[in-house]
Amino acid sequence: MGDVYVMGVDMIKFGRFPEQTVPQLGATAAMMALDDAGLKMQDMQALFCGNLGQASGMVGQRILKEIGQTGIGVVNCANACATGATAFRQGWMSIKADVHDVVLCVGVEQMGRGLLGGAGGGSGIPSEGMLGSGTMPSVFAEAGLEHTRKYGTTFEQFAKVSVKNHHHSTMNPKAMYQIETPLDTVMNAEMISYPNTKLMCSVNVDGAAAAVLVSEKKAKELGMARAVKVRASVLTSDPYQDRDLVMPDVNTCTRMAAEQAYEMAGVGADDIDLIELHDCFATAEILHYENLGLCKDGEAGRLIDDGEVALGGRIPVNVSGGLLSKGHPLGATGIANIYEVSTHLRGEAGDRQVEGARLGMTHVIGLGSACGLHILEKVN
Repeated sequence: MGDVYVMGVDMIKFGRFPEQTVPQLGATAAMMALDDAGLKMQDMQALFCGNLGQASGMVGQRILKEIGQTGIGVVNCANACATGATAFRQGWMSIKADVHDVVLCVGVEQMGRGLLGGAGGGSGIPSEGMLGSGTMPSVFAEAGLEHTRKYGTTFEQFAKVSVKNHHHSTMNPKAMYQIETPLDTVMNAEMISYPNTKLMCSVNVDGAAAAVLVSEKKAKELGMARAVKVRASVLTSDPYQDRDLVMPDVNTCTRMAAEQAYEMAGVGADDIDLIELHDCFATAEILHYENLGLCKDGEAGRLIDDGEVALGGRIPVNVSGGLLSKGHPLGATGIANIYEVSTHLRGEAGDRQVEGARLGMTHVIGLGSACGLHILEKVN
């Protein structure tokens, strides 16, 4: 099995596009990625599409109706917030298995407004209101407060994550929001679920991102100047454990994925130059510093205090602005993270460029559970 390379990758500017359909958004990103690779739809041998909101709507085939129906196989997938990463991994696996040489991976989503999660429909007795809130802000607020109980992490340290990521977003023209949010502004914003204020919650937006993956043979044929190697691709779910109906586990599948990815890539956490991780809430980013092995358990607060995870620090995290500023269109996020890291490895990130970046990691977690993790490497 040869290596797999990202030959083309791009994303639309995240925002709200009520005048466009999901397939139209996905088609735009797909064409951008094809242009970036210098290839055409006729060159693609398969399409892997990630979308959550219309998972039964054959979104991949509807994208092809926009950009060219060539008769190729299409796989549609939905895997919570890891949907885009799952589509990317499926494309990677098809090339690894020598089934295809060139594939297109698309992640796309149109989001509503308001809180994710909650009681929802269905029969039986809902846990919402009986065992605590099932909305995502509350789930990750609870996880953050558990970190506070164990290690003394403060409200201010959680808020600093938002300050950092919003600052990073001012250098990313494709982020939904590009605004500075000083610490007092973050801490005094509307409280959603303590300790997460409104400015510490990810943004529900519309978005699409796409990547063209190729085999090593095809990469050499096309030229390796801007190719990015996929050093590791991992997808995990939670292992069995005694049920805790009050507090979902938001950590274990990430720790498992990180361990597997480092082993697959033959590297350690200290070798990674930048990370795009799943900051669905400010509390989540703090937890994932430890889950990904960037520091020992209990040291995450120090990383944010000391600026180690900011642009220019030891291991910059979410230089795109993260989900807190760039936005979080569920099906697109995983591939949008691939775009961000690839852009830095190519040396094309402009003012937010992580200088000398050679290895980057992308991470997404879908509560329920699914964790998609990729390690990418600069080729030249």
